[in-house]
Amino acid sequence: MGTTDRPPYGAWQNALTVLQEAHPASIPDGPHVMTVVIEYPPGDPGTPPHRHSGPAFGYVLEGEMLLEIEGEAPRVVRAGETFWEPGGDVIHYQDGNNRTDTRLRFLVTMLCAPGQPMLTLVEESELAERASARRPA
Repeated sequence: MGTTDRPPYGAWQNALTVLQEAHPASIPDGPHVMTVVIEYPPGDPGTPPHRHSGPAFGYVLEGEMLLEIEGEAPRVVRAGETFWEPGGDVIHYQDGNNRTDTRLRFLVTMLCAPGQPMLTLVEESELAERASARRPA
């Protein structure tokens, strides 16, 4: 069958589903972009408070994440839902598994500043100084 004999394909016209749109305040110049899958066992608290050098965009593949970003109330993000964080100076307080009976798996694409680590843990002294920026649930 030649290219002119192909049946008309139209699925592409309805194949796109927008899951998330964001308007990051800044994107590092010449970013290093990486996509990672993170998996936590049941009940795992996740990464200690940290920050990323650029914005991060995520999608929960399985389970439920307890997510807390500085300036926002903690919230649960379930499988099939998206999340994002602006990065930079903003503290990412929680990304733990909200469930004790199943694992949590999520995918994150991060735009990191060149030459900087993917994440940097936040010292206890800084957490104390910025405690007023945390919002209750």
